[in-house]
Amino acid sequence: MIPRLLPAAALALAALAAPPASAPATAQASTDGIPFDAYLELLKARARAEGVREDTLDRMTAGLTPNPRVIALDNNQPGSATTRGYPPMSDYIRTHVDAARIGGGRAVYAQNRSTLAAIEARYGVPAPIILAIFGHETSYGRVKGDFDLARSLATLAWEGRRRELFAGEFVALMKIAEKGFAREQLVGSYAGAFGNPQFLPSVYLRLATDGDGDGRADIFTNRADTFASIANYFRDAGWRQGEPWGVPAAVPQGFDVSAYRTRLVSPVCPRVHERLSRWMTVAEWRAAGIEPLRPLGDNVMTAFFQPDGPGTRAWLLTGNYRAILEYNCSSYYALSVGLLADEIVN
Repeated sequence: MIPRLLPAAALALAALAAPPASAPATAQASTDGIPFDAYLELLKARARAEGVREDTLDRMTAGLTPNPRVIALDNNQPGSATTRGYPPMSDYIRTHVDAARIGGGRAVYAQNRSTLAAIEARYGVPAPIILAIFGHETSYGRVKGDFDLARSLATLAWEGRRRELFAGEFVALMKIAEKGFAREQLVGSYAGAFGNPQFLPSVYLRLATDGDGDGRADIFTNRADTFASIANYFRDAGWRQGEPWGVPAAVPQGFDVSAYRTRLVSPVCPRVHERLSRWMTVAEWRAAGIEPLRPLGDNVMTAFFQPDGPGTRAWLLTGNYRAILEYNCSSYYALSVGLLADEIVN
């Protein structure tokens, strides 16, 4: 029997020193050679040290084995630094701001208007933005993923490529299970996101919110909790009340966007932010020939964005666009969320 507080290094060395005669599926090697069963004990020890009860660990890890499908999916993600090219934004918008998402958002809005109004008043985040996130992440709750989160997160932590990230998320998941959620309910994407808004476990612990006053933040089936949790996320990300995410802009023929290229390098998602211009006031953009096509105060700081090049659609983006990027650092995602939000209320 392994002592409850056996140090992590000693446990790993003990496991490596005494391999089984015939290695079962759970004794595959990670990138650094630690068998899965041994690494799982390290995760459990870390969770115990952070206050997770033994019965929770038992029910959440019973029969746990590595999931090769999760590793394959994780390793198959496109590398953002492998190419400088960008697929057309118009193609992405066409498929993500479509009739089904627009109609679905309008229907959910009509069904939950009073709840959304109360949440918007409380958090300062517009209901259409909340709904656009809900629609993009899970098609309004219809597609949430069916991977066993405990198995996925343990697998990704054990595999080792982003060990600390996923080890922390595994422990956070154990803390969520402590709140009375069954293992069968704790399912989601292969990378650990779950529920209507597809929060990672650590995000759930930090920002998930009880929206209907029943004392429980249920982002699986409860729409009030889902809406409040998304709104709380955006408030935490710095959403500015009363300001749009951006507005379409008219661009004069021959406008040289390169003259307004940013010289700053973002510490996060630099390839996303390098596509935006430098930040200037709306008045300064007007002086340069760029005209916002919807009302926007002269002193509002904005960035110019014309992702598909001269002669195509362009926008002036506010600081709230950066709040959307906090949810998913992709201009394809953020722009389509903003446009879907606009369509839901039009």
